[in-house]
Amino acid sequence: MVEEFRGAQERLAVHHNTRWVQKWEPPVGLIYKVNFDAAVFVDLDASGVGVVVRNDKGEVMASLAARGPPVRDGEEAEALACRRALEFAVEAGFSELILEGDNLTVVKSLISLKPNRSRLGHIFEEIQCISAGLRSFAVSSVKRRANTVVHALAKHARLLDDELVWLEECPQPALEPLYLDSPGLS
Repeated sequence: MVEEFRGAQERLAVHHNTRWVQKWEPPVGLIYKVNFDAAVFVDLDASGVGVVVRNDKGEVMASLAARGPPVRDGEEAEALACRRALEFAVEAGFSELILEGDNLTVVKSLISLKPNRSRLGHIFEEIQCISAGLRSFAVSSVKRRANTVVHALAKHARLLDDELVWLEECPQPALEPLYLDSPGLS
């Protein structure tokens, strides 16, 4: 039983990349990269979520901007944005993913094998449960400047009452950052 448990733990292990990149990098192979970010709107008592799913050519496959609930702090906003990003990618039919964000605390909580007993632990547990059903799943961290597309979408959520979803097209609020992220530009 111990060997079976260890084998299951290895299959469920989350692979991660802690190398900080300065510019968005496309995934390698037939896997999709899901970037997420959050914004906190104290004056509106709300948060914002930005998500973009891109392929190995940097093409946008799906994206989302949404107004989120009131949050206590940025870490809670990022954790909720992370969960929403993964839910969105699964709802859109993607099953081989790299989840990438710029909040190191959230990324470390996702890759930790220890139970998270913090006030946000239940959110990380939900993310791990969702990811267990995927064919391939990894977590990666990036600097803010490599996450500008979703940052623009999260800020755009200030203007929304509901979610906005784009499929296989570039979201207007993120056109410039997406262009600057293009793999062909250096």
